[in-house]
Amino acid sequence: YFIEDLRCDVIIGINDCEREEKQPVLLSMSLSDEQFNALDSSSLDFRDFSKRLYDALSRSSYHTLESLASSMALQGLLSVGHFKAPVITLSASKPVAIVLAQSSEVAIVRRRSDFPDEFKVAQDASSENGLHTAAIALGSNMGDSFQSIEAALCLLESPAPVISADTNVITNVVDTSFLYETAPMYVVDQPSFINGACIVETNLPPMDLLRLLKEIERHVGRVPSIRNGPRAVDLDIVFYDDKVLDTRTSKASGDENLDGHLVIPHPRLAERQFVLQPLNDMIPNYVHPVLHKRIRDLLATLQPTTPNDEIINKVVPVPRLPSGDDVPATLTHWKWPRASTQIMATLNVTPDSFSGDIRYNSIPDAVAYAQDAVSHGATIIDVGGYSTRPGAAFVPQDEEIARVVPAIRDIRDAGIAVPISIDTFRPRVAEAAILAGANCINDVYAFTGTHDARAMEEGEPSGDQCTIEMKRVARKYSVPVILMHSRGEASANKDYSQYDYAGPNAAVLEGIRVELGAKVSAIVHGRGGVRRWSVIVDPGLGFSKTVKGNVDALRHASSLTTDTKIGRDGTLGKNPLTGYPILIGPSRKSFLGAILQRGEHGRLTEPSDRDWATAATVAHAVDQ
Repeated sequence: YFIEDLRCDVIIGINDCEREEKQPVLLSMSLSDEQFNALDSSSLDFRDFSKRLYDALSRSSYHTLESLASSMALQGLLSVGHFKAPVITLSASKPVAIVLAQSSEVAIVRRRSDFPDEFKVAQDASSENGLHTAAIALGSNMGDSFQSIEAALCLLESPAPVISADTNVITNVVDTSFLYETAPMYVVDQPSFINGACIVETNLPPMDLLRLLKEIERHVGRVPSIRNGPRAVDLDIVFYDDKVLDTRTSKASGDENLDGHLVIPHPRLAERQFVLQPLNDMIPNYVHPVLHKRIRDLLATLQPTTPNDEIINKVVPVPRLPSGDDVPATLTHWKWPRASTQIMATLNVTPDSFSGDIRYNSIPDAVAYAQDAVSHGATIIDVGGYSTRPGAAFVPQDEEIARVVPAIRDIRDAGIAVPISIDTFRPRVAEAAILAGANCINDVYAFTGTHDARAMEEGEPSGDQCTIEMKRVARKYSVPVILMHSRGEASANKDYSQYDYAGPNAAVLEGIRVELGAKVSAIVHGRGGVRRWSVIVDPGLGFSKTVKGNVDALRHASSLTTDTKIGRDGTLGKNPLTGYPILIGPSRKSFLGAILQRGEHGRLTEPSDRDWATAATVAHAVDQ
């Protein structure tokens, strides 16, 4: 296969004039195998392939030919997912770029291995660790669905209770999707479903994995019923490496007769948004081995086209704690985009909080504040025992625990049932607070800990060790986690000039996506990762940002989690914060004071004078 001098007018270049007017680009490409031999022409619709390439080229807007060429090579590889090891040789040229030359041109050769993030699920079964990669759909609509799904995943990760002999079984959950509340399909007279998906690395062959999943379903409590009817938990293998498999001896019964059999890819995947949406969270560019389309493209054909069409809500489950169960029951769940905004009340049981909460430094006052906050609409209470303001005194772990645990315990004893988050960066404090009744971890350092010399002298974990410990606590108690962007001490390191490539007023936003995104990815991905559906992100207003940087982050907060590319010309891949819910915490912060001090009528304010400014910023955040 080859294409020669495919012409398309596009935006290309770094100069201002080049960003305004389209100019012609010529694209040439050849497609071959690893030995540069021609591929089997009978298995590729080359007209469709060429159209996909042209459409992608016409929508592009790159700064350099190198970036454009790499992107087009990726598009080509994604369009030929059914070939085992395709090689694309591609050249891109600008015939009007240089006055005294025919053109400026870039030529490259690309394979799937050049794009590891885009093809990470399509691993060969003979990988170095000998493990296979499977995508598994999760669903439940009976009883406590969130508890059932978490119980099933725990058994999948540690299957000893449901297997009899083989202790060498490996089934590592290495990625999870968001969870969704969806209306039932096919049989509509039943409760709504909670749906999600996970990626598993396993040494089990497909049928053995299927048998394990069925044992887990029985253990968790699924009772066989009508097809597509209610179930405590449903676990379906959607993909297994790049295998195409059908164990049925007769095809006459079609898709309806799968009991005891396995069909991979799942035969009804393309019509099920409640499966495609979770898969798109994890593997949007995975190419369906039969339909030869990416997950994101299959999903796009099913998504609503008008505002009145059905939109499925994401959900964040909050466990009821403390609990004596291995997997706690669910207290409540938050859902969006079609749901009310959650309001967090901040309760700082510290003598030196920046926001002036010293009056809550006694237990009766703390309980009274919590009761008042809930009566005025608060749906979660954030309890903190360590001030993060610049220059705040060091607080030993035992003292922090002594501050927050009695407050949390007495709030629960007073009958206040709304979720409580513990504002801490210490694993030991987080666990103590959860055992007292907290349901959520709110960490200003996003599980990386502090590098304070006094904390390190006391042996507190930091860096990777803190990440491991905080992940363990979050997973053990199935709590949501709020992960904030910061760069250490709040008043330091406010330079984001390295991200100026993102454009005017966008450097701080790009910095948050890149820096917080890296931490979130490390927390969610891999064995022992926190469930994606349990993560909330916080841009960190007031932390390591100038006044303008804080305003930019607030003004464009919703763009932090949009599905876009990051890095110069998108070189760092998909925005790792895509799809996450956002917490905005502007309460009484110093950047509001700086704004109130400006202008002819500006004045110096104390934190307690900034309530209306806080209300304005909260209203703007809600409006997004």
